[in-house]
Amino acid sequence: MTTTSGESLPETHLESAEKAGFIHLRVHSSYSLLEGALKTAKLVALCKQQAMPALAITDRNNLFGALEFSELMAKAGIQPIIGCTLAVDFGDREGPGHQKGGGLETYPSLVFIAQNEKGYAGLMKLTSAAFLDVEPGQTPHVGLDLLRQHADGLIILTGGPEGPVNEALVNKQPEHAGYHLRTLHEIAGDRLYVELQRHGTEAEQAAEPGLIDLAYELELPLVATNQAYFEKPDDYEAHDALICIAEGAVVSQNERRRLTEQHCFKSADDMAALFEDLPEAVANTVEIAARCSFRPRVVDRPTLPRFGVGDEAAEMRRQAEAGLEARLDVHGCAEGKTPEDYRVQLKHELDIIENMDFPGYFLIVADFIKWSKDHGIPVGPGRGSGAGSVVAWALTITDLDPLRFGLLFERFLNPERVSMPDFDIDFCQERRDEVFTYVQDKYGHDQVAQIITFGKLQARAVLRDVGRVLQIPYGKVDSLCKMVPNNPANPVSLPEAIEGEPRLQEAR
Repeated sequence: MTTTSGESLPETHLESAEKAGFIHLRVHSSYSLLEGALKTAKLVALCKQQAMPALAITDRNNLFGALEFSELMAKAGIQPIIGCTLAVDFGDREGPGHQKGGGLETYPSLVFIAQNEKGYAGLMKLTSAAFLDVEPGQTPHVGLDLLRQHADGLIILTGGPEGPVNEALVNKQPEHAGYHLRTLHEIAGDRLYVELQRHGTEAEQAAEPGLIDLAYELELPLVATNQAYFEKPDDYEAHDALICIAEGAVVSQNERRRLTEQHCFKSADDMAALFEDLPEAVANTVEIAARCSFRPRVVDRPTLPRFGVGDEAAEMRRQAEAGLEARLDVHGCAEGKTPEDYRVQLKHELDIIENMDFPGYFLIVADFIKWSKDHGIPVGPGRGSGAGSVVAWALTITDLDPLRFGLLFERFLNPERVSMPDFDIDFCQERRDEVFTYVQDKYGHDQVAQIITFGKLQARAVLRDVGRVLQIPYGKVDSLCKMVPNNPANPVSLPEAIEGEPRLQEAR
């Protein structure tokens, strides 16, 4: 869970930033899924190594890494800046500069950086809408109208080669470029920066003169950025294979997305030398860092919506006691147990739940499970440590009698381990969306979220994927994979597999 905090940038950070001369504003962490290769811990190490006092991540279309990045950077004494690279529909999708790739409509991208708490809230709205408010199968994006609604507190960069201004200039449409830039200026005011990048690509070189002319014409500031996807130039080939894995391509393929060796984490000195003819563009990275005074923080305890009754503890006791009697009437007692044994255990659990301030949580979970069953949506009988609770059984959250099977409530919840109770509940995959909708409508859309699970490429999987993109014969790749121990319960990493297998060392 996160909360927001507006902090002024300390003077020491300002002095350090000015001394550094350049702040990275376009870093793609590993949360730019199958695109970025920089883990948060590595970014902390790079900032320390290069004495960078601040850093921004601008992952593509998501804020998955915002909290982890914020916490680790702050602990290291480095200012975290939260941003996002987001596709924007300017309402001219059929116009020049818009192409269809892989069957999907493509949109130009802009970069949004949270300047303050309001900006971060707006950025969360935009990134959520990019996925939830588009038709199934469409590329995640937002429209200009929504951007206007949530632009306050956001610093906007024009997006570099993927931005609408660059695309129009490359397509030799300066009027189109000017229109886009004026539109963005109208939306962002003095929070708009014209972005220059020099990775050595033809598109960047073709657009740069027009970008500078437009910036001077509209009296807009320039900012020098470098999109960092990996640490150093030597990592380019490995990262290129990652791009191929993401896009289902092979390395030798001509028509596919390619980056350059310059899409690495450059030092401040390298950036100053690269833009020595435009020192103000480099200095403006420091200005942007100084304008940002926000980071998300971890909350000690989760915040739950109210169930909707005056005394949640009394309501929980009423429902649980009535529910227990109904269960015993139908199922009877476990062998060797009496109804009084169940009532004693129920009271013991209710006291703990009430003292730990979780009655509302149990009532909410019981509510949407009862609703699901009443509407014919299959719900699992309950698994995990939650199945050890008589209260959960009485409230029909689970369908397992814990005393009958000797299950322990203390594995689920006890005063010595204060943590959120965790119910493992299985819903029918064909109708689970109906349950989500019910919970959102009853308790508020701003109170309900879904979590994501990130999968990692394990040793065998990565060997197969890289073998495919390098077009190594399948038999060769398969023989290498079989040398890697297969232990799903405790998977080995590729370095561990190589260290323990002489044949892999020889193959390498």
